[in-house]
Amino acid sequence: MKLKNILLLNAISSGITGLLLAAVPRVFADIFQLVSLAPFTGVGIFLVLYALLVAVTALAVPIRTVWVRVVIALDMIWVVASVVCAAAVFTMISLWGTLFILGVAAWVGAMAYLQNKALITGR
Repeated sequence: MKLKNILLLNAISSGITGLLLAAVPRVFADIFQLVSLAPFTGVGIFLVLYALLVAVTALAVPIRTVWVRVVIALDMIWVVASVVCAAAVFTMISLWGTLFILGVAAWVGAMAYLQNKALITGR
């Protein structure tokens, strides 16, 4: 898979997730068994902005290696922060919430891996 396509997949998946979190935070709060909507709205807005960064990076001609490395670094920070967060709030949220956090972290980790692989191989 080409680097551009991986980045676009990352941008689309991040953007859709962000829009859903920001548009219907109550759904996610219910799944996580939380009262507050703010974490979901905040993460949603962040993801929409992040998706724009990744899309701009993917559509640049040529794709700038430094920006791809920034995207990969942000993805890896997301993975580590997600695992730490899931462990820290495990007793405060539902099992489905924990699985959601870890599932998204796995997807983001896969994006980072594929982006890094494509960057190294020059694809």
